[in-house]
Amino acid sequence: MTAMLLPEGEFRYEIRRGTELIAIEDESLAANRIRGARHPAAGSNSFEVEADLDDIGLIKRVVVRYQRGPFVRDATYESADDFLRGNVSAMAGRNVLTSKLGRYREIDADLIIFRALTIAHIRARGQSQWTGRVAAINPNTLVAATYKQSCRQLGDNPLIWIYEQRMGDREEIEIDEAGLVLRRRDNRGFDTVLISPPR
Repeated sequence: MTAMLLPEGEFRYEIRRGTELIAIEDESLAANRIRGARHPAAGSNSFEVEADLDDIGLIKRVVVRYQRGPFVRDATYESADDFLRGNVSAMAGRNVLTSKLGRYREIDADLIIFRALTIAHIRARGQSQWTGRVAAINPNTLVAATYKQSCRQLGDNPLIWIYEQRMGDREEIEIDEAGLVLRRRDNRGFDTVLISPPR
């Protein structure tokens, strides 16, 4: 258990649009470390993440990797003071980047477990709604940028949350009592479903 926020284990999600399988996400949480990868159902692209959490469940370091055929892009970020600092390497180039962290120091590396972690932080603070800045890492470019996002409990149901990443983007997220995401539906027609519970 990471700061008593989320259950440890290995999880698998299917991402579908209608009946079409789009991608598979495999994730794990153990000993304050998140590991995860997303692979499309068709093609050889991959997006991989490894993140270290501190004692209260905040991300202190994250390493991301995107591969499409022979092309590979890597990035490493560390959270310090009020900033997320890192570098992105691709081919022979390397860029140093800095993003401002929000008040609650949330970081989103695009896998479903990072959404679960943000909601777990909101619940741990006893809040039913939240608006704040999140340092989000783009899964294709691996560039981190800070966006204002919001999340709220749907009515009186503490297990259904509405998450808005940006203006016009909306997700309905169903969690279990332990905070694990069971299902996420967005307004673009994508449906992410847990198909393998913790093991």
